[in-house]
Amino acid sequence: MTRRANSRNEQLRYALAQEAARIMFDQGIEDFLLAKRKAAERLGVSDVAALPRNAEIESALIDYQRLFHSAEHADSLSKLRRCALQVMRLLETFQPRLVGPVLAGTATAHTEITLHVFADHAERVALLLDEKGIDHHHAEKKLRYESEKQISFPSFKFVAGGHAVEVVTLPIDGVRQPPLSPVDGKSMHRATLSEVAALIQ
Repeated sequence: MTRRANSRNEQLRYALAQEAARIMFDQGIEDFLLAKRKAAERLGVSDVAALPRNAEIESALIDYQRLFHSAEHADSLSKLRRCALQVMRLLETFQPRLVGPVLAGTATAHTEITLHVFADHAERVALLLDEKGIDHHHAEKKLRYESEKQISFPSFKFVAGGHAVEVVTLPIDGVRQPPLSPVDGKSMHRATLSEVAALIQ
């Protein structure tokens, strides 16, 4: 492949990453693959090999938020993190960890707060939510631990402070075994209650 062709491919990947980032921000989409497909459709790209990596889109999203929505984004992110901290304090007995866009700093106003908690039985988490009078419903969350293996875990969804929250319940020993990140395929970054508090300060 010639240098000119390489340059064209890089420019196309960059353009797709930028468009996917705009779509994720404007439409509140968190699914990287869906954002890629929408971006490719908008730009008339059919070559799958030209699609950017998730990490490239995340980087473009960070740039887009900083350049075009800096104040709005900072305010929205602060509110999401403060809400996450309040819920983590409520669930402190289950060693909560904040994960995903709210931790990474790429969250939009539409982003769901995602927490990992650790318990021998998911019913214990449900019981605590019931005791606190928090209306919730049961769901499932698939997490990847190997390149081709996904495991489903029980989760609970509810609204706190006007924000959507999902609490994923993992086995107690899962605190030492983070799943793989959907962004870069490496171990997922997870923050403890004290780390989130420090992040806000």
